[in-house]
Amino acid sequence: MVERAEHILFLTGRLAEPRLRRVLARLGEPPFTFEVRQMGVKVAALMTTEIVLRRLGSVHGATRVVLPGRFRGDLARLEAAFGVPFVRGPDELEDLPEWLGRPGGPPDLSGYDIRIFAEIVEAPQLGVDAILERARRLRAQGADVVDLGCLPGTPFPHLEEAIAALHAEGHRVSVDSGDRHELARAARAGADYLLSLDERGLDLALEHAAVPVLVPARPGDLDSLVRACEQLLRAGKPFLADPVLDPIHMGFAASIVRYAELRRKLPEVEMLMGIGNLTELTDADTTGITMTVMGICSELGIRNVLVVQVSPHCRRAVVEADRARRILFRAREEGSLPQRIDPSLLCLRDRRPFPRTAAEIAELAREVRDRNFRIEVAEDGIHVYNRDLHRVVADPFAVFADLGVERDGGHAFYLGVELARAEIALKLGKRYVQDEPLFWGCAVDPQPSADRSHFAPAGPTVQSGRGRES
Repeated sequence: MVERAEHILFLTGRLAEPRLRRVLARLGEPPFTFEVRQMGVKVAALMTTEIVLRRLGSVHGATRVVLPGRFRGDLARLEAAFGVPFVRGPDELEDLPEWLGRPGGPPDLSGYDIRIFAEIVEAPQLGVDAILERARRLRAQGADVVDLGCLPGTPFPHLEEAIAALHAEGHRVSVDSGDRHELARAARAGADYLLSLDERGLDLALEHAAVPVLVPARPGDLDSLVRACEQLLRAGKPFLADPVLDPIHMGFAASIVRYAELRRKLPEVEMLMGIGNLTELTDADTTGITMTVMGICSELGIRNVLVVQVSPHCRRAVVEADRARRILFRAREEGSLPQRIDPSLLCLRDRRPFPRTAAEIAELAREVRDRNFRIEVAEDGIHVYNRDLHRVVADPFAVFADLGVERDGGHAFYLGVELARAEIALKLGKRYVQDEPLFWGCAVDPQPSADRSHFAPAGPTVQSGRGRES
């Protein structure tokens, strides 16, 4: 008989207990034993630290105690009192099997091995202070190197001053220019990288300490890039090689082949891929494009990417590249596919948008004994229910007349916001959780839940959904 690895104690409330037991029963023979303990509260998420301290009793034999995901008590205090780890489970019980399948809590996403160059395309047109402000934002989003993009025919008299100011704030700096004189100025000013040199400009690379980024002498000319790489290898000069990623219908597929071919010819060479020609010049959401291109980089050992976020639809490109490199690194370390590690790049749709079936929601609705409105989303539509009503609609306007909130402006506003979120979630296939903002992944900065206390009703007629069970 295989020895069980651990014994888990699950704490829950009266409403959630039957569902928790059914979810655990579906696990079959898990590699742990468990106990479910109902804590004498109706709604599991409303347990407090004090309730657990008073009612839990012995935890003898438990290796960890799992609380509802929406428990807001003090885990450290509970661990100190009972001597075993206390952890929050997933927000939705239906996610528990997957949550249990990843031991040790959330994956470590601190590791990565791809350096992000983030370009300030219009740098010559910005003052030094504006360049510094932009650089700070880019670094906060995940950039490792700030790239000063030079514009053809546009003077950049403050180039040296900008490089010095960026270095003074701890930034690494690259300069991208087709003007040899401009690159020489950047090198003398101490730029860390020079973009982009071909075999005709290697003397400049050899004269200065800056690391050059080498490109083909002519579009698609991989042989010239190989010759330039070999010359600098013989000279012992560090460099990055960029075969150049072309836009779709302008050589995109062939350019991917060039990266693979350069890796085959020169296995140890450090490479860079500029992904802006794909993200900026394709009218498609950038999260999927970025993950795909970063996946190519991960497979080919391309450890540098140049990211541009000029077009409005590319305004989160650096954040997306940063998240993609971390997910890919973790997947490679685990020997797994880049899925079920982190949902940050699932911005428009969720892998499992509807945790409960219509039948499960209907069963829960039959147990409700108060007037609090609950809102949930399943494949068949938006479910709105309390003790007196259970409606399923696709259009929130279809249920408004049944809610009885015409004379309660604050509560009507609250329900309108929640129903609008639910409709968006239904149409896109996103996870909806009442009283929580929709999760948009790395497409937006994290948003705290809003304070809704001023929407509480004055009387007992209709109440908000804050009594939601979990």
